[in-house]
Amino acid sequence: MFSVMGYLSTRNSLHYKHKNSFVDLSKVMASPMAPSITIIAPAYNEGLTIVENIRSLLSLKYVNYEVMVVNDGSKDDTLAKMIEAYDLYEIAYTPDPGWLSKPIRGVYKSKQRSFDKLTVIDKENGGKSDALNTGIHLSRNQYVGCIDVDCLLLPDALLHVVKSFYQRSEKKVIAVGGVIRIANSCKIEGGRLQEIRLPKNWLAKFQLLEYTRSFLLGRMAWGRIDSLLIISGAFGFFDREIALEVGGYDTNTVGEDMEIIFRMRRHMHERKEPYTVEYIPDPLCWTEVPESAKILVNQRDRWARGNLETLYKHKDMFFNPKFGRLGMLSYPYWFFYEWMAPILEFLGFFSIIMFYFLGILNIEFFIAITFMVYTFSVMFSLYAILWDVYSYNQYTKTKDILILVICALVEPITFHPLVVWSAIRGNYKKLFKIQSGWGSQVRKGFAKT
Repeated sequence: MFSVMGYLSTRNSLHYKHKNSFVDLSKVMASPMAPSITIIAPAYNEGLTIVENIRSLLSLKYVNYEVMVVNDGSKDDTLAKMIEAYDLYEIAYTPDPGWLSKPIRGVYKSKQRSFDKLTVIDKENGGKSDALNTGIHLSRNQYVGCIDVDCLLLPDALLHVVKSFYQRSEKKVIAVGGVIRIANSCKIEGGRLQEIRLPKNWLAKFQLLEYTRSFLLGRMAWGRIDSLLIISGAFGFFDREIALEVGGYDTNTVGEDMEIIFRMRRHMHERKEPYTVEYIPDPLCWTEVPESAKILVNQRDRWARGNLETLYKHKDMFFNPKFGRLGMLSYPYWFFYEWMAPILEFLGFFSIIMFYFLGILNIEFFIAITFMVYTFSVMFSLYAILWDVYSYNQYTKTKDILILVICALVEPITFHPLVVWSAIRGNYKKLFKIQSGWGSQVRKGFAKT
């Protein structure tokens, strides 16, 4: 399975690079006819970094776009800092009587012409999904981009997104996702990425390797056969009309980024209209990952719960030929590899111990199969590293590449067990209804020097 994914992702990456070598993005940027986009960034207690984060979003190279920051009931000085830094004033707003999300307390615009692309929505706390739905509802632009407010977008990010929406003629592009890169230890100044550096923290290094495998190989492979079922919540763009038709984000799940793609795809299948979900391998979005094991476990715990919630909600797709490759290939993959695999690994560990003490464990076969699985895992990681060097070459120092190779060698016996345990904990919580929220997610902030 993973060998096939490696082949498909390579073919897709080569096709993407060849196809886009003839595209002049500057013409898109300069055209007054460029399609309109709203970037929606939910903010909750982001007072320490909100001013710099907005400044970064306002500096993108695009003509027709709006930055909509949704202050989701922050308890700190997030709103006050935005009002002061961007000279905001409250504008008239008439509430929609059919509004289903949490109440809006105010809508703000800037008095300064240099910040006329900025709109700030202040609302009662309802969670990330509720905040994103607020932005989608209030936007009047053709496309909406749903991102994390502390993500760093490269200046030409929107140009690549628009190109992806318009490069198809035979199919309607309903969503565009992209690779998420890790900004830990990178040099950030004035909301701009100045220097790419390998993370100093070893936990972040392992996640860098994991993200490279997942985004550059895994999701590119699914994109090749038009079967992608998830777009990262940190960098996802949607056709606003389709997003509204399916009801926006589900506020009753912690896996909202995956679930909305399921519903949008189902919607288009039911309409029997040709469509696709595009995926961009260019390194356009950079974000911070957890450097604490506790925070990492909370994050992966939440991912596991969201995965189970989405799979259960759309269980009728399982091996259902009505949904084509989605029902016969994508959904089963997520069921067996993303949901069941950690559970089987966890149970297998205790089974091996039990078999050993019962005297029925074939030691030679166990060692052989374990070595084979370990070797394949390392080879897949090494291929991801080499392909990243060949295609985008983000880490140019030989020392950095060697460190990533070391990570590939030790990850299966150090980092991977932690991820498996997180998935087990998440599934346990969901099945026994112990926790339904997001949990604590504390960030350190980007390095500025």
